[in-house]
Amino acid sequence: MKKLKKFLLSILFIILIASISIGTFVGNLLYNVVISANTSKNTIYADYTFESSSYNEHWLIKKSNYKDKYITSFDNLKLHSYVVKQPKKTSKWAIVVHGYGEEGKLTSRKALSFYKMGYNVLVPDLRGNGKSQGNYIGMGWDDRIDIIAWINSIIKDDSKAEIALYGTSMGGAAVLMTSGENLPDNVKAIISDCAYTSVYDIFDYEITSYSNSSSFPIIDFTNLVTVLRAGYSLKNASAIDSVKKSKTPILYLHGDNDKFVPISMMNELYSATSSPKKKVTIKNGEHSNSDLAQPRLYWSTISDYLKKYIK
Repeated sequence: MKKLKKFLLSILFIILIASISIGTFVGNLLYNVVISANTSKNTIYADYTFESSSYNEHWLIKKSNYKDKYITSFDNLKLHSYVVKQPKKTSKWAIVVHGYGEEGKLTSRKALSFYKMGYNVLVPDLRGNGKSQGNYIGMGWDDRIDIIAWINSIIKDDSKAEIALYGTSMGGAAVLMTSGENLPDNVKAIISDCAYTSVYDIFDYEITSYSNSSSFPIIDFTNLVTVLRAGYSLKNASAIDSVKKSKTPILYLHGDNDKFVPISMMNELYSATSSPKKKVTIKNGEHSNSDLAQPRLYWSTISDYLKKYIK
């Protein structure tokens, strides 16, 4: 009997070790595909169509006469942004934050729209993207601290700056995560387009959608690997927890044809927000491209909203 019990315990131990090994392997695989900055993100968007890079980059790279700006992050990374100032001096600023799998120059058309509204624009390359250093994608979480550093860099040069934060997808989540921090009064409003509620939630949604099965335990092993390799938890990286603490007015936008981030997440975020808020659903809007579906509605909504807080 003792031998049988010992044998069964040995089998259970082997199964446990094998399960942990397989889970860790899969967690590392997902980390390398999704979080690591050293791999292409094209596989993530295999069913998602971007506009051509040359079109998106055109104004910012070819026509804007941008200046490169660099700062050092809290963990000693060299971070880059494009800065385009108005020909006539103004203290109106828009920080335009790109989405997942992109870099700053690919949000050129949106930066141009803010520029046409009379704003100076600062377009960061989030850590691990574009010209910014970093071995991992922050998914908005570490990026929130970097965005605050960019805010402070603007205020250092222009103490009267009135700043709007704008982001789409991961960038939208990043500006929402920023909203929960102790922001300077110079930050007047936040616009978030197609943001997710938390990194854990969007991982869970995508894994479940593509596999037609529970994300457990894959997501938990991925979370563990992310904590060990990137230093942050998918669960702690929460926009919905951040907006509960927000004091900054927030405008939510989301396309009703978004196949990557469900529109229900906008509604959850809106309900949780403690600061002045507004939400607008863009008919036929696709992920990160709602401005193309209804350009007049999209940009007039943003312009009218900002006029309430930035003169």
